[in-house]
Amino acid sequence: MFPIYGMAVIIEPLSRLLKGKSIMIRGSIYTCLIFLAEFCTGTLLKGKKACPWDYSKARLNIGGVIRLDYAPCWFFTGLLYELVLAGKSHNNILP
Repeated sequence: MFPIYGMAVIIEPLSRLLKGKSIMIRGSIYTCLIFLAEFCTGTLLKGKKACPWDYSKARLNIGGVIRLDYAPCWFFTGLLYELVLAGKSHNNILP
């Protein structure tokens, strides 16, 4: 799971490209990218019978690897990562 969550570092350069865009646009892009990463990694891992999550019993699932009802969570998670990563790159105290 660490490599999958580690892909969140892509948000930092992406946030620079999205600077000045509305929260709705930024959050929606982050949501779509998180869904894409979750779908690709989940499908790959499921094919190897190593996927640690199974959403197949959830009502709004796609392929058992993503849940559309998680969209609000991913929306705010993307914005939170943006905030944390922006703070880290602008804080002289942190390495």
